[in-house]
Amino acid sequence: MTSKMDLWYARLVFRMDTEKRMATARKLASLLRNDFSLMDALNRLEMIESHGGKKPNEPFAIVMREWQKNLERGMSFSDATRGWVPPDETLLVTSGNLSDLVVALENVSRVVTGTQRIRRAMVSAIAYPLFLLLLTFGIIMLVGIYLVPPLAEIAGDSMVWRGMARSLIWLSEFSIQYWYIILGVFVALCAIIGISLPNWSGRLRAKFDKLPPWNVYKIQMSVGWLMSLSSMVAAGITIPDAMRMLADNSNKYLRDILEETLHYIANGANLGAALNSTGRDFPNSEIIGDLAIYADMNGFDENLGRVANDYLEESVRKMESVSNALNSIGILLVSAIIAWVVLGTFQMQDQITSALT
Repeated sequence: MTSKMDLWYARLVFRMDTEKRMATARKLASLLRNDFSLMDALNRLEMIESHGGKKPNEPFAIVMREWQKNLERGMSFSDATRGWVPPDETLLVTSGNLSDLVVALENVSRVVTGTQRIRRAMVSAIAYPLFLLLLTFGIIMLVGIYLVPPLAEIAGDSMVWRGMARSLIWLSEFSIQYWYIILGVFVALCAIIGISLPNWSGRLRAKFDKLPPWNVYKIQMSVGWLMSLSSMVAAGITIPDAMRMLADNSNKYLRDILEETLHYIANGANLGAALNSTGRDFPNSEIIGDLAIYADMNGFDENLGRVANDYLEESVRKMESVSNALNSIGILLVSAIIAWVVLGTFQMQDQITSALT
């Protein structure tokens, strides 16, 4: 018997190991494409993961077994897998119930791989600049609290500082008295930005979407949305139904954009024209123009998939450009701070030496 702890651990491992989960989806799609029934395919995967039944409590073996049990109870595949995979993957498999589960499983792998690429690019664009900002803050605090006070004590209270030495003295006094306020403001600012990314929407947000880090987040969300939409349309879902399903499973930021777009679609606009009417510039003006053209042409599902793949590649390159720019700015800032500290320290020493001679 599988214990509740084993089930909990299997669910955790299955959700966290994205690469193996996608490999499992590809294997399942391959078996189904080769005329295996869904139950036989899951049983074959369960035997592989359990090493022929010798290790029945392997996490992925437990998952395959639980899915089989759910299917035996009469559940659809999307319901059988619900809770075992992230909601966005469940949504894509739901579309497979309406047409072809093989296509849906292959789309899951394509979409997740694409969103992983853009997520890694986003982390790269934000993480190192944030580290450099923290390093700058740390240098300023260390200099102000530990380096300057001993030199100032040697000089005495009557010393009149000049130039960069004077600015270091001011920094020291400010750091000692207000370091907790600076730290509190920095933490609060990071928290506000973090909360605003998935929850803030509206016209003002559209203006901030042109600035980092909101523009980086917008790129990530728009890539994921466009790839998911193209996969659902390829599986036979209509644009309005796919947009509604995606909106219902999105955060407030994306949901507001999709719901406003749906309003214009309901009034007769095609996808590109509806996105343009929202005034959000989502994903961007070029993609909106492409969608407006392709929406009135045959083979829209193929064109949509091509646009989604091209946008993914373009977005990864853009993320890398943003990351390089922010990294360069961060390095220049840290270098400037270090140069200021070194020159200021030399000036303090020179002025102390002059006062003592």
